[in-house]
Amino acid sequence: MHFLKAALAVTALSASLISAPALAQDKGFVGIAMPTQSSARWISDGNSMVEQFKEAGYETDLQYAEDDIPNQLAQIENMITKGVNVLVIAAIDGTTLSNALANADAAGISVIAYDRLIRDSEHVDYYATFDNFKVGVQQANTLVEGLEERFADVKPWNVELFGGSPDDNNAYFFYDGAMSVLQPMIDAGDIVIKSEQSGMQTVGTLRWDGSVAQARMDNLLSANYTDDRVHGVLSPYDGLSIGIISSLRGVGYGTGDMKMPIVTGQDAEVPSVKAILRGDQYSTIFKDTRELARVTVGMVEAVLNDGEPEINDTETYDNGVKVVPSYLLEPLPVTEANWREVLVDSGYYEASQIED
Repeated sequence: MHFLKAALAVTALSASLISAPALAQDKGFVGIAMPTQSSARWISDGNSMVEQFKEAGYETDLQYAEDDIPNQLAQIENMITKGVNVLVIAAIDGTTLSNALANADAAGISVIAYDRLIRDSEHVDYYATFDNFKVGVQQANTLVEGLEERFADVKPWNVELFGGSPDDNNAYFFYDGAMSVLQPMIDAGDIVIKSEQSGMQTVGTLRWDGSVAQARMDNLLSANYTDDRVHGVLSPYDGLSIGIISSLRGVGYGTGDMKMPIVTGQDAEVPSVKAILRGDQYSTIFKDTRELARVTVGMVEAVLNDGEPEINDTETYDNGVKVVPSYLLEPLPVTEANWREVLVDSGYYEASQIED
C-alpha cells in the first residue's frame, strides 16, 4: 500500500511541476501542518521536524494555521497541490479534515497524525504521539504530591478541575488519566470539588486558551471560595496554568498566609518552568519534541521506502473509523526538584533561558 502511495505521489508531483518548488533533495517532499505559533511548544515541534527532515535528505513545507481551521484546511490542500509525498498534520480540530485527507489519498499521499489524533477518516496511516493517558496520570500524581507537601495539615483538599480543548482528542486522554487517580480520592472524601464542576464537556477549555481559563478561574473563586481556600488546580497545559495563576494571584493567593495552591501543567514552556521556580506553579509534564520529530522522520522514511514504521500501540487510538497504528513516547513530570536534570542536562534548554 505504501509503495503504491509513494509511486502515485511521484506521479502527482510530476504532474504539478509548474506549481511545485524545485526540490533541493530528491528523497521526498514532506508537508508539515502545525496548529499555531502562539505556543512555544509548537514552534519547537516545527523546528525539530524541519531540522531532522533536512538532515535525512527531505524537503519540507512547514505551515502554521494560527488556530484557524479554514486556514489549516487551505494550507493542507495547497500542500497536496504542490505534490508533497507525505503529510504530517497536528490538527487544530481533529474532526474537520476528512475531505482534505480523502483528496490526499486520491493523490497517493500518506498521512501521519502528529501528536493530535485525526478523527473520522480512514486515510490516516500512522500516529506519532506521547502516552497521553500517562500524561494525565502524571499530572494528577504531582498534584497529590504537592498537596501532601504544601497542605499536609489540611483535609479534605479543595481542588478544581480544568480540561483541554474539547476538539482535541488528546484532551480526553489527559483528563481520563488524571481522573483515574483523582476520582477514587474524590469518592473517599479526601478531595472535594467545591464547584461540583467535572467532565470534559463542563471543564474543557476551547483552543487551550489561557484567557478563557483565567476567566473561568475568576468565576470559580468568586462563586465558591469567598469563605474558603482552594488548595489545588488540575491544569492540563502550561498556557492555561499561567492564566489560572494570574487569577489566583489577583485575589491574594501567594501572599501572607494564603498559600499558593498546587497548579499542574504540561509542555515545560519557559514561563511555566520559571513559575515553578517561583513557587507559583508546582509541576509540568515534559514531552521531548526532538524525540517526537525523530519518530515521525522514521515513519516517513519507512512509508516512502515501502517499509513498516516502528509501532508500539495498535489498540488505543480508535479515530471513529479505524484504529490508527501508533508510536507512543514517554512523558516526564517536572518539578523544582528535577527541572535542571530533565530540561537542561538533556540539552533541551540552556540554563540561562530559565535562570535569567
